[in-house]
Parts: sequence; structure tokens; C-alpha cells
Amino acid sequence: MNAHVKVQPHHVERSAYLYIRQSSMRQVIENTESARRQYALRGRAVALGWRDQQIIVVDNDQGESGASAAWREGFQRLVSDVGMGRAGIVMGLEVSRLARNNADWQRLLEICALADTLILDEDGVYDPAGFNDRLLLGLKGTMSEAELHVIKARLRGGILNKARRGEFRCPLPTGPVYDHSGNVVLDPDTQVRETIIHFFETFARVGSASQTVKAFRTEGLLFPSRLHNSQTVFRPLTASTAVRVLNNPRYAGAYAYGRRHYRRTIDGKKTVRARTNDDWPACIPDAHPGYISWEQHQENLKVLKANGQRYDAARASIPREGPALLQGRAVCGQCGRHFRVRYAARRGQQEAWYICDRAIAVTPCASRSPGLLSMKPSAG
Repeated sequence: MNAHVKVQPHHVERSAYLYIRQSSMRQVIENTESARRQYALRGRAVALGWRDQQIIVVDNDQGESGASAAWREGFQRLVSDVGMGRAGIVMGLEVSRLARNNADWQRLLEICALADTLILDEDGVYDPAGFNDRLLLGLKGTMSEAELHVIKARLRGGILNKARRGEFRCPLPTGPVYDHSGNVVLDPDTQVRETIIHFFETFARVGSASQTVKAFRTEGLLFPSRLHNSQTVFRPLTASTAVRVLNNPRYAGAYAYGRRHYRRTIDGKKTVRARTNDDWPACIPDAHPGYISWEQHQENLKVLKANGQRYDAARASIPREGPALLQGRAVCGQCGRHFRVRYAARRGQQEAWYICDRAIAVTPCASRSPGLLSMKPSAG
């Protein structure tokens, strides 16, 4: 069907939205020809009957990936205006500019069909309310999402191949550094090396991360920390830093890749989940010089795990303070661990809440049965 036949007077009475996007800031700076082609779609809208002042350019998503609409404010505004019936036509150079996610693309198509809004790309004008056009647009969206998957798979495959050979260059923790040839060596700073060696010697002596922190504070020692600009500063040692150093295999001279799994949630936020040693894509012991041996590293991990088990056992004893009746005795019916107790003053009375927030699961145990988790202890 001819494009001018699809464009009706009620379409021209509304605004024409031109959506412009580049996937990265590097593309924004270097791929200027693509930007010119996208902005040139204004001429297509004018040729179809829209006045220049009716054309609204949405270009505040420059440098944003089209994999999701969660972080694209411009796309969210576009969908909102289409749903409110303000748009007569939505223009994009190609489907991949509007969305690389088929779910976002199908949602836009559905809203456009309900609002009687046309879609224009470099190939022509489409009416999402029509079956043939909707089928073609849906196929384009599927191909766009598949194209992104293929690109990512190729890049990921190359990285994994290099990582399995130990050749992929990863950021190093404080202590190991890259030399001029790209090999991993110990930090040339003597103070950094001696402090890290003393850290592992102290842990081997006291057998606890928290006790190692106390020993450093007692001796007045600071621990090295590398900033983002590669500058090394010395700061007081904390328990989180001590545990992180003890768990990092690079200090044992092992090349490790993929220790954490990253994924995005429905709201666009990135979540991190630690993987077990068996799930690492690459782990090569004795790949470069280290501060301790691989066997010592494994022994340190066993000590940390045993310390955590002893902590749980200690928490099962009866605390000395607190008016809650079942403090230290009530256990969770899902994971079998002892409840923590939280106190709150509400409506002039003190309430005790028994909460299980230590279970290693995706969803914490938080069933709030009034007879079990919520109690009002007496003042006596």
C-alpha cells in the first residue's frame, strides 16, 4: 500500500516523533554519518504532510544501548506520548534504533495499534493495526534482537577463548601489576609487597580475618589500596578488605576469570552473584608469581568457611540481653537457622520481631506469622 494512502488527515493533525539513538558514546562521536541519516528522516515526515514545527525529535538516549527500555528515558517518554494519543507517526532509521529487545518492541507496536499511530523506517510506512504490517514489524524486531545476540555471542566467545588460555587481560587487585611486556609480576613497591606478605603471615598465625584486622590496628599498620587512576594509597585494614584479599586467587598466582555472574533485573539494575570455583570459566593455578601458594590459598578458604560455621553455632546460644521470650531459641521453619531479633517502639510499646535474613537463598525467609515473628514482650 502506498505510504500516502496510509497517512490520514487525523495522523497529520498529531505530532511526528523522530527517535534518534546511538549505542555508545564512541559511536556518537565517530559514527556521525549514522546520526545525519537519522536526522534526515525529518524530510520524510515533511514530504508526508507534517509541518516542520510538528516534528518532535527525541535524542536524549544518545550513547545508550537498546537492549532494554529501563535506562532509556527518551524511549519511555516516546511510549508515554504514543499511549496518550499525541503521536501520529513514530520514525526511526531502523528497528534496532528503537529497540533491541523484542519485548519492548512488541509493547510499542501494541500501543501504536491501540492509539492508531503509524511507524516509519528507512524502508517505508507501516500501520501496526494492520495484520500484514504488524507481522512484518514483528519479524524485524525479532531479527534485531537476534542480531544483538549474535554480536554479543561473538564478542563473548573471543573473550572466553583468550581467558581459557590465560591471555585475557583482567584488572588486578592491589599487589600484582602488569609489567611493560604485559606479564603479571609482584608490585615493585617494597612497602606494598611486605605489607601483603605480613597480612598472609598474620592470618596464618591468628586464623581469623577479624583477628588479622585487630592485629594490624594494634601494630599501627595500614593496608595498600589501588585507586581507579592506578595510584596506591594506604588505608586502615577493614574486615571486608581482609576477606576479599583472602578469597582472591590472584594473590596465589592463579589466573581466574568469571568469578562473578552479572545480570540485569527487570528495572535495569545490575546484580552480581558469586560463582563457585567449579563454575569459573577459567582457572589456571601457578599462572604468574604470587604472594602465597595455591595450596595455602585453598587452606585459607577452608579456614574462612570453618570460621563462618563457628559463627552460626555461636549465634545459636542464648543472648544475655533483650526482653524477647524466644531470643536465641526460635528457629526458621524453612532454613532451620536461628532467628535474629529486632526491636521497635510502636504506639508507645516495644515490639520484638524475629527475622531470618541469613538464609543463603534468592528469597529470604520472611513469613510473618503473628504468633511466631511478632511479639510484644512485657516490661518485666
